[in-house]
Amino acid sequence: MLVLAVTAAVSLTLGALGLPSPVLFGALLGGMAHALTSPTELRVPPAAFRVGQGVIGVTIGAMVSVAALQQAGRDLLPIALVTLGTLALSLGAGRLLALRRDVSPVTGAFALIAGGASGIVAVARDLGADERVVTVVQYLRVLVVLLAMPLVTSVVFAPARGAGGPGGPGAAGAAGSDGGALVTETGFVLVSLVLGLALARALPVPTGVLLWPMLVAAVLAATGWLGAAGVPVVVQWVGYLLIGVQVGLRFTRESLRSIARMLPVVLVLIAGLVVSTAAMGAVLARTTEVDGLTAYLATTPGGLFAVLATAADSGADVTYVLAVQVLRLVVILLLTPLLARWLRPDADPSSR
Repeated sequence: MLVLAVTAAVSLTLGALGLPSPVLFGALLGGMAHALTSPTELRVPPAAFRVGQGVIGVTIGAMVSVAALQQAGRDLLPIALVTLGTLALSLGAGRLLALRRDVSPVTGAFALIAGGASGIVAVARDLGADERVVTVVQYLRVLVVLLAMPLVTSVVFAPARGAGGPGGPGAAGAAGSDGGALVTETGFVLVSLVLGLALARALPVPTGVLLWPMLVAAVLAATGWLGAAGVPVVVQWVGYLLIGVQVGLRFTRESLRSIARMLPVVLVLIAGLVVSTAAMGAVLARTTEVDGLTAYLATTPGGLFAVLATAADSGADVTYVLAVQVLRLVVILLLTPLLARWLRPDADPSSR
């Protein structure tokens, strides 16, 4: 009840202020409200979280444009440089964190590496890092990114509000749509979601729970096999809510207490990473034809699902953002074993 009450109150407030994706950020604060005030652990069922990711994937798939993919291909060199630059900044921040005696180089690197938080956390122990520090710092980074996005998006870029919250134009459109359109949209979502999640289970890849539904939806939208592609606004809200609550619930009092002593330096390093990647986004916007908001979201250091949700809701080029974010994610996940061997020639004391 607390999670739902805070989610509703914050979502309505942010929606009234015209911020993008208010349900996503309302749910984030709703999850945190429980995590930081209650000793009882609360989790979003994994199946429900997968559905939330899949819904966002279907929403994005309906918007994918061939022109944007072609544009990303033409910008391959600057995108590659931005990806390598983000990796270098992450490793530099991790090295600074490892100056503390209680943090090893491999733990510092994987705690602050930008992108793929869930994947990095899942393999942290196997890579010789202290998974407790990695988990908390990774999701603290995601939290900072999530909290900074609506402020930067609204103040710097001032996009038109989309369908990410109650009261937006999308809501009015949904309310006014005829029953036939609603049936078509519901069928589009169900087919894309069921086929996409089945492919994600059969062919597991990083972020596959989002990518496969997105690809199925993109194919259906491009071919028009199921008629006009669309996702009912209320269904989008459900996806935003599940993602936001899941991230918010990660921040328990116990996990935050475990890094309380290193919190100031961690926050400074995360802030520096966010500012540095935003600067690279500005460079990307100046050296390519992509707009500033799309470049900013494409280079944001983490929070993939929330970034894509914000891009979809704020009018940014979702396909371009996805292309840059996924390229960085795949590069990072492919390089993690090599980075671990480079940073940890011997056993890492912090992982014992």
